[in-house]
Amino acid sequence: MTSKHHYEKVAFVASTAPSARKALKSLTARYGNVPPGEADVIVALGGDGLMLQTLHKQRGRKIPIYGMNRGSVGFLMNEFRENDLNERLSKARKSVVHPLSMSTTDIHGQCTKSYAINEVSLLRANFQAAKLRISIDRHVRLETLICDGLILSTPAGSTAYNLSANGPILPLDAPLLALTPISAFRPRRWRGAILPQRAHVTIEVLEPAKRPVNAVADNFEVKDVQRVEIAMDSSQDLVMLHDPGHSLDERILREQFDW
Repeated sequence: MTSKHHYEKVAFVASTAPSARKALKSLTARYGNVPPGEADVIVALGGDGLMLQTLHKQRGRKIPIYGMNRGSVGFLMNEFRENDLNERLSKARKSVVHPLSMSTTDIHGQCTKSYAINEVSLLRANFQAAKLRISIDRHVRLETLICDGLILSTPAGSTAYNLSANGPILPLDAPLLALTPISAFRPRRWRGAILPQRAHVTIEVLEPAKRPVNAVADNFEVKDVQRVEIAMDSSQDLVMLHDPGHSLDERILREQFDW
């Protein structure tokens, strides 16, 4: 039996898409709209990009976010309907995810920290393939990987870029991370690794001046990195709401059978 939650103060946020702006105007007229900082729940109108953006903005607040699809794919979103929003919110099921923390050092010694909900990606920045060294918990596991890039994905992000690069789909509640190469050239047969969620991953860029590499945490990019350290921050809970029968667990499971 699904427990019910009562949310009194609803905030709406929307992408710049015309359909999202139209929905924002209509839903605000019907249900009201409080500032996100005063809300009990946030309703995001757009696509997966807006959901990730909203989760990043609200990081640390543990406020639940309910997405309605006004974008294209909408994997993280619920079906858009204007009617019965309060009832849908009250019956929605929670999915809790944790972000990856990405700490980078670039070729100039500049250090940057960011967070990723889906994945951290290292991508070659010119015609030269990237040359990377991979360490897990301070132990070198792969001395040299020559490739177009590398992805470290959370379970929530395993059906996104990771899946497109032939990485494994991870159940949402699995305490695992997926490490997936992009077009590996050497070693040719290395297809990646499944790591425990507690793993601390260090990636060193070999020959960074000759083979420049950029690091991306979701939509935040750092150029010309020479060292990237990644670990899951389990102290941060990010909460999404989904309609019964359409939870993130269910969508990840369905993705493995729907072709």
